Amino acid sequence: MTFANPWAFLLLLLLPVIIYRYFSGSALGLRSGKILFPTMQHAGAAGVSLRSRLQHLPFMLRLITLILLVIGVARPLEGMEKIYDISKGVAIEVVIDRSSSMQAEMIFEGQELSRLEVAKRVFLEFVQGNRGDLGGRPNDLIGLITFARYADTACPLTLAHGALASFVEPVELVKRKSEDGTGIGDALALAAARLQKAEETIKKQALTAGSQKASYDIKSKIIILLTDGEQNAGKRTPQEAAELAKQWSIKIYAIGIGGQESLVRVPTLFGTQVLQRGSGVDKQTLSTLAGTTGGIFRMAEDGDALRAVYSEIDELEKSEIESLRYVDYKERFTPFALTGLILLALEILLRTTWFRRMP
Repeated sequence: MTFANPWAFLLLLLLPVIIYRYFSGSALGLRSGKILFPTMQHAGAAGVSLRSRLQHLPFMLRLITLILLVIGVARPLEGMEKIYDISKGVAIEVVIDRSSSMQAEMIFEGQELSRLEVAKRVFLEFVQGNRGDLGGRPNDLIGLITFARYADTACPLTLAHGALASFVEPVELVKRKSEDGTGIGDALALAAARLQKAEETIKKQALTAGSQKASYDIKSKIIILLTDGEQNAGKRTPQEAAELAKQWSIKIYAIGIGGQESLVRVPTLFGTQVLQRGSGVDKQTLSTLAGTTGGIFRMAEDGDALRAVYSEIDELEKSEIESLRYVDYKERFTPFALTGLILLALEILLRTTWFRRMP
């Protein structure tokens, strides 16, 4: 407990003076009266009454009242330390290609899985962390956009990463031929637009959580693009989308999925055949996208290589947590002042009734 007006305790220096004047029988009328007896014989017969034994009670009540009122004037404050964590995170839109070419297989932990499946699994490791090089991104605002010919928001930007898995799992290869294709430009433009409004998203999530102010600052904004093809659909070119991202200070980290050759399982009249196909990654375009916005371009031939790229991004884009400590003080003078006033009223009542003095 602390006091807002500690100087008020200087008033307690008057207490010794008040006590001295009371017991010295000054002209303030605080000294008790005397009854004169002609002989000691009658004095002994009178005895000592309860009132006489308690003759100093009103004065003691007054002293206690003065002490309590002085404490009240000093304004006692009870402080409670509060700690607020203000996160300075990264707003991340992960853009994953789900065109038919992403069915090509690549090695992931000793298994042959489709590129899309590997991209999904490593993305979740990037967000949630694994036992290896990826520690997770618990303080970042993360969203997911998928695309083929058209781009879709699979998961809006969110800090609730526990829900991300439920949005990632249903993502699958495009089924309709009319929807197949690789619209990189449109997907990047959609991601950039989502990130441009990231602050508004944070504010809405804070209000939903019941907080008037979000304890979250966006340190930087990035797009992580994963694709195994080249632009062949969409309205915007990749370069146009990159210029838009640059205008909004958004970096693009471009990842080319697949190696020089890949395996594709194709159903035929004679059963499923495994065919080899060359890499369709447009390395020049992806490199240009990254260079324009200040990001990086990397190729990932298998799951381990993809993890390594995400690990590199982890090192380049670090989030921060700043702890803000302050003490929330509450006034505690009321009990002291109220008790003092009650004792003062009791003292006045006793002086005017039981301890009333005759002139």
